[in-house]
Amino acid sequence: MEMLRRSSVFAAEVFDRSPTDKELVSQAKALCREYIHSRLNRAGIGWSKPEHAQAGAGGALGEVSSVLLWLGEELEYLRPNVYRNVARQLNITVASESIVSDAFLAVASDIFSTGVTWGKVVSLYAVAGALAVDCVRHGHPAMVHTIVDCMGEFVRKSLTVWLKKRGGWVDMTKCVVNTDPSFHSHWLLAAVCAFGHYLKAVVLHLLREK
Repeated sequence: MEMLRRSSVFAAEVFDRSPTDKELVSQAKALCREYIHSRLNRAGIGWSKPEHAQAGAGGALGEVSSVLLWLGEELEYLRPNVYRNVARQLNITVASESIVSDAFLAVASDIFSTGVTWGKVVSLYAVAGALAVDCVRHGHPAMVHTIVDCMGEFVRKSLTVWLKKRGGWVDMTKCVVNTDPSFHSHWLLAAVCAFGHYLKAVVLHLLREK
């Protein structure tokens, strides 16, 4: 997929100073591409590794991305029913860009309706990855780009202030104190339990809007 091959501006020096809104959005989208790439591979959909992932693997991006991927896999392990077949759970068609965009942004708004935590941020990326798998499997790989753009849009409108207060995306790496695969972080589990039923709520929301 050509979109997954595009290079992203994610220089390591960005993490050494206070990031701008534009940089935070660019980084959010780059992390989303990385997450989706990994999720597609885990789903058995073979894509070549993005060039930007190879270039940034040793820097701050690589560390943030690795933590995000690990935490995302933990969420999927804890609640597999939530992070699989998202399109079917939302009862939407992935052939329409507007429907995919509206559904993703509605889910994002619902997840963060009671505040922002890193657990919720990770959950949103897990939703993005699962939705991307649905789109590709149903023959609409171009929708991956739509999902990445929606992630950037939501971060720009709703998360940049919160991210700036924490020094940017690199703060996520502080969440992990034990990387043992058998360790299930308490804060992550609590975050999942807090909004594990968001899909049902979003379905009702979309039905009211349409």
